[in-house]
Amino acid sequence: MSYTILDIIIYPVKSMSGISLTSARALFAGFEHDRRWMLLDENNVFITQRQIPQLALFKPLINNGSLIIEYQNEKLEIGLDEILSEIIETKVFDDAAITIATSRRADDWLSTRLEKKVRLVKIHSDQGRYHHNKKRNVSIPVSLADGYPYLVAGTSSLELLNSKLTDPVPMNRFRPNIVLNTSIPHIEDELNHCDSGDASFINMKPCGRCTIVTIDQSRPTINNETLTTLNTYRKSGNSVLFGTNMMCTKEGIIRIGDKFCE
Repeated sequence: MSYTILDIIIYPVKSMSGISLTSARALFAGFEHDRRWMLLDENNVFITQRQIPQLALFKPLINNGSLIIEYQNEKLEIGLDEILSEIIETKVFDDAAITIATSRRADDWLSTRLEKKVRLVKIHSDQGRYHHNKKRNVSIPVSLADGYPYLVAGTSSLELLNSKLTDPVPMNRFRPNIVLNTSIPHIEDELNHCDSGDASFINMKPCGRCTIVTIDQSRPTINNETLTTLNTYRKSGNSVLFGTNMMCTKEGIIRIGDKFCE
């Protein structure tokens, strides 16, 4: 089976808006620049849209060696390699993560706009965090994503969901990294080993979804219909599934239009 890649998305700052790309470098820990930064609160606990839905309105860009964050016609710019000397040990769920402080100026800018004391940190290196998959008994490098380096979703999965919703939702509700043109709903769950462009991937497990899928990424407002509807036909144990988690087994460039195939 093979499927055409329709979209490639990275999320430089965890839980902020994504960036659609025509091509991306797939690395073991995730796409280059994907979720390399995140926000911490005063207790060094990571922050996402689960706590602050407003984060959906912050739009990161990568340009000329800088990370740019735009919000309400204002702009913050820091160097991609701009860091302080402070190492901060934190966690993303159960995984220890080694991060490094980036910029007091960035901390102040973000804290002012969120009306909450936050810090912008960057993963210390591609070896700054590992996630253990019990089923395969393997620990894999991952950036600051919730659990796995890559999320893959098929268009027909969204079409099926939208056929059941009063208010259809766009794919960005599910924050995928790779969107495939599919004709069978949730066929992505059944993929195993996939080659695409210069890279290779392996399926780890279908993705259990959280309340972020209830947040409109353009406003942001909350509507529980997405999650409650998925719960009627995509429930597995304690999880509600949409999309599948993958890891990279061979690094390389992939592009929109490439085949994603077994």
